[in-house]
Amino acid sequence: MTGTPSSNEGEKETGRQENGREKAGEKGTRGSDFSELSRRMADAGLLRRRPLYYTVRFTAVGLALAGSVAAFLLLGDSWSQLLVAAVLALVFGQLGLAAHDLAHRQVFSRRRPSETGGLLVADVLLGMSYGWWMNKHTRHHANPNHESKDPDVAPDIIVWSRGQARRAKGPARFIGKHQAALFFPLLTLEGLNLSFSSFKALRSPSMKRPVLEGTLLVAHFTVYFGGLFSVLSPGKALVFLAVHQGLFGLYLGSVFAPNHKGMPMIEEGTELDFLRRQVLTSRNVDGGPLTDVFMGGLNYQIEHHLFPSMPTPALAEAQVITERYCAELGIPYCRTGLLASHRTALRHLRDVGEPLRTAGG
Repeated sequence: MTGTPSSNEGEKETGRQENGREKAGEKGTRGSDFSELSRRMADAGLLRRRPLYYTVRFTAVGLALAGSVAAFLLLGDSWSQLLVAAVLALVFGQLGLAAHDLAHRQVFSRRRPSETGGLLVADVLLGMSYGWWMNKHTRHHANPNHESKDPDVAPDIIVWSRGQARRAKGPARFIGKHQAALFFPLLTLEGLNLSFSSFKALRSPSMKRPVLEGTLLVAHFTVYFGGLFSVLSPGKALVFLAVHQGLFGLYLGSVFAPNHKGMPMIEEGTELDFLRRQVLTSRNVDGGPLTDVFMGGLNYQIEHHLFPSMPTPALAEAQVITERYCAELGIPYCRTGLLASHRTALRHLRDVGEPLRTAGG
C-alpha cells in the first residue's frame, strides 16, 4: 500500500480547492463547488462515524460466517455442501464489502485500527491482500474511468474503450470481440483472480508488509483447502470450490460493475475539477433496503466517490443533497435500476468491442 488512502481523497480535495484552483485552471466559482457541497454534508452531520451500525453489521456477518463453517463441519461429505458453498459466497461478498469500508476509514477514523481490521478481514478471512487492493483502489478513486490512470479499466482481458480495442493484443484482442457475452462468465473467475493477484503483488516494491501479508494469505489457504479436502472427497471438494468461488466472483462483479461501466471514459489531457470528475464517471443504482444490503451502500456510488469516508448509513441522505446540488450547477447526475445498469454496461462492452469485430482475425 502506497500513498494516502483513498478514504481521505474528498477531504483533502476540500483543502486543495480552498487554497487555490485545480490544475485545470477553472475560472470563477467552479473551483469551490466541492467545498460548498462538503460544507452542506458537514452541516447535515453526515460525516460522523456510526459505531452502532458497524457493530451490528459486522456482528451479523461474523455470525453468518460462523454458521456457515459450523454447517460445513456438521454436514460432512455430502452434496448438500453445495448449498453451504452458495451461502458462503454471499458471506464472502459481505466480507469484501466490510474490508472496503474499513479501507476507507468509514468504521474507524484512525489508520492503525482501520489497517488491522482490513488485514484481518481481507487477508485472513478472504484470502485477498489488503495492501495490494488498497493501492489499486486508491488509484481508482483518484481517477475513475481514466483510460491510463484507473487500474479498474486497464485493458487486461477486457477493453473499456474503442481506443483500447484498436490497440488490443493477445487475450484482450480475442475476448474483446465477444466480451459482452463473456462478461458474466468471466466474473466467476474474479474471486480466484483476486487471490492470484494478491500473491503476485507480494513481490511488488509498493507492498508495505509483504512478509506479514504473505503469512496471513498462506494461513488462510491452508485452512481453506485443508478444510475442503479433509471433510469432502476430492471430487466434492473441487465442485464446492467451483461453486463457492464462482458465485463469490459473480456477487462482487454484480456489486462493482454497475457503478462505472458504461459511464464516460476520461482520456489523457481531459481536465475536470474534483466534483465533476467523480459525478460524471459514476452511476447510482436505485433500489430499496435489500439493494442497500446487497451492494453494501455502493449503490450510492456518486456520494461514495465524493466522500469516501462517509459511513454507509449516511449515504442515502447524502444522495438527496448531492443530486439537488448537481441540479443547481447543471451537472448531469445518473441514477438507474440494477438491471438497467447492467444492460448499459453490457451495451458499452459490445460497442467498444466493435473495432475488433470489424477488423476480424
